[in-house]
Amino acid sequence: MALTAGIVGLPNVGKSTLFNAITKAGALAANYPFATIEPNVGTVLVPDERLKNISEIVQPKKTIPTTFEFTDIAGLVKGASKGEGLGNQFLSHIREVDAIIHVVRCFEDDDVTHVDGAINPIRDVETIDIELIFADLDIVEKRLPKIEKKAMLKVDADILEEFKILKRIHEQLMDNRPIRQLELTQNELKRIKSYGFLTMKPIIYVGNISEEDLISNNLNTHAETLKAQARKDGSDVIYISAKIESELSDLDEADKLEYLAELGLPHSGLDQLITKSYQLLGLQTFFTAGEKEVRAWTFKKGMSAPECAGVIHSDFQKGFIRAETIAYQELMSFQSMQKAKEAGRMRSEGKTYLVKDGDILLFRFNV
Repeated sequence: MALTAGIVGLPNVGKSTLFNAITKAGALAANYPFATIEPNVGTVLVPDERLKNISEIVQPKKTIPTTFEFTDIAGLVKGASKGEGLGNQFLSHIREVDAIIHVVRCFEDDDVTHVDGAINPIRDVETIDIELIFADLDIVEKRLPKIEKKAMLKVDADILEEFKILKRIHEQLMDNRPIRQLELTQNELKRIKSYGFLTMKPIIYVGNISEEDLISNNLNTHAETLKAQARKDGSDVIYISAKIESELSDLDEADKLEYLAELGLPHSGLDQLITKSYQLLGLQTFFTAGEKEVRAWTFKKGMSAPECAGVIHSDFQKGFIRAETIAYQELMSFQSMQKAKEAGRMRSEGKTYLVKDGDILLFRFNV
């Protein structure tokens, strides 16, 4: 599933440091605006304890986790929608991602410049939101005059419906509210999908806090303010220390776990972010398991067995016959694929079966 989350934020909030830690891709991180010009794309492994547990039972030659993509997008500044900074180049990069990770600075540090001179999470969030709103408003205001006359004549039902939806969206944007906060039906969402509205994209706020605050689990005033803003937006917020994540990224898995234990942290912020981003896009995981390999695969919630077969290879979907299926928990209960099968826990599912998160599948096909 080629879905990606874009990391955005004002310059110097720690987003490129965060991206480096996620991907170890070495994106340029510098204490000045526009250190990131072209969007950097990095692939990360999706943490999933189930994959390790399945492998311990099956004992394959290889174990392959599923992956997720993050894109580091250059820092936006006030006036970007009008071409300020690197302007619409940044907005076009945001348009290409499926979800937005909005990094907000919630720590004080005199040595790290803030583009607006002082820490203010609400202002920083609004700066980004307003630029995305202006970009969407520009699209709506260019389209509405083109269809207004046809809509008024009421001879084309599709045009009339489009006009009504865009008018509601226009009112929402003029009120400085993102489109994602507008209640739209599935049919209405389909009608506006082609516009690629920026404020329709789901969002997670990431509060970059100090190492001390993270370890002590103490949210300062800035972090509490961001939490209230996220709640108002109906979005999730997680807190990380980009500094800690950067240090963790240089360690192997064993040393990473030891370091986290020393800090008193149950897991890394990056693992939280990857998992949250995965969930935000409605993504789930199914597994294939055999002697050669145990592998995790990403699919969109609600996909059928043939569609999931197509995730592996298009031929699997074309020639789909059935999927031999066992739930993860069933395998864990029996600790053996053969014992689970003998107990009648292995099911044969057809073309209408909707795959569930954690299903272990063996596809039967003929091409």
